[in-house]
Amino acid sequence: MSATKAYAAQSPTTPLSPFNFERRETGPNDIKIDILYCGVCHSDIHQVRDEWGGSIYPMVPGHEIVGRVTETGNLVKNFKVGDIAGIGCFVDSCRTCPNCQSGLEQYCDNGMVATYNGREKVTNNPTYGGYSTQIVVDEKYTLKVSPNLLLEGVAPLLCAGITTYSPLRHVGVGKGHKVGVLGLGGLGHMAVKFAAAFGAEVTMLSSSPSKEADAKKLGAHHFALTSDKATMNGLQNHFDFILNTVSAQHSYGTYLDLLNTNGTMIVVGVPPTPSEVPAFNLIMKRRSIIGSLIGGIKETQEMLDYCAEHNIVSDVEVINVQDINGAYERMIKGDVRYRFVIDIASLK
Repeated sequence: MSATKAYAAQSPTTPLSPFNFERRETGPNDIKIDILYCGVCHSDIHQVRDEWGGSIYPMVPGHEIVGRVTETGNLVKNFKVGDIAGIGCFVDSCRTCPNCQSGLEQYCDNGMVATYNGREKVTNNPTYGGYSTQIVVDEKYTLKVSPNLLLEGVAPLLCAGITTYSPLRHVGVGKGHKVGVLGLGGLGHMAVKFAAAFGAEVTMLSSSPSKEADAKKLGAHHFALTSDKATMNGLQNHFDFILNTVSAQHSYGTYLDLLNTNGTMIVVGVPPTPSEVPAFNLIMKRRSIIGSLIGGIKETQEMLDYCAEHNIVSDVEVINVQDINGAYERMIKGDVRYRFVIDIASLK
């Protein structure tokens, strides 16, 4: 067992505070990682505050983890001490269901094991995430990270990055496609970067005129203010795809009308209550809505390799772990461009 320092929530209503616990011993197939950076995802807030239900306390959040390998089990083949490694949203799955066999562990029929706020399959102990000094994970659920990238900028790729990369690849976004990205936040800014890198013509759809300059710096070719009726009318039947990253309440119907015939809205944001979907907005142009979660291990590694080749990282604001509660409040207000990342050195 390894003594580990962390920040944890003790209940849905208490602030995160220092917490000590023991990581398991490094098994034959495991690697131990000294965590360097951990991204802060909006889902951390939802789970810390039990807004989705079923939260387990004490809870150590964090599933955007980058660190250095410090120990490997005797059966480990793909990692060595000193390598830079990443851990995303899950650390295990059943490994035997059709989805796991197909490299879609995120859709494991028996339930993937979340990096935090989950339970280990063998011991049923709670999983603790990346707001901590170290982590032990089976190498099959660990990712290789290029040391040539800015590591603090890599951390959010393990969630925000793959959440947008995976559906864009799934629908085949590329040259000749017109893509609208709805919402410029942690997810939206990565969606713009990827869609533009894939060769699509990208339009940022935002309710905030102040975000136009940022959107274009990130790679958007156009900016459309969603509160401007004339602009929205001019975009009717325009897009092949809209990647909807918005987690605030909104009607899908407004944006379905912007899709052309056979156009697809990809939903990755999670509004707090069900969103309205008018049937006529779908059937009149044979439009569709699909959802997407994250990606499997193979696809996440593909994404990291693509980012290394094209020098793509997240735009981040690095914070000390002691500032996490204030960072949560700023995230709720949308006051971050575009992802907080904890420097775990501040915890040590």
